[in-house]
Amino acid sequence: MRLRGTPVGISLKNGQGVSGILCSVHSGQVYVMQYLYQSQFATFHYSFNDIRDIIPFPPCYPGQ
Repeated sequence: MRLRGTPVGISLKNGQGVSGILCSVHSGQVYVMQYLYQSQFATFHYSFNDIRDIIPFPPCYPGQ
């Protein structure tokens, strides 16, 4: 998958959204490292059945 290792936004079917670094995709699950607090991060997993869309973050533009 070409998005692995990049920041993504994930739209869930329940109306929530999450963002983080896409770590891996296997066994019907998407694994995403998300920021928790201060220097804490955790990997969360989401079932394909719960995901509406996964999109990459847009690039930053100088001066914005």
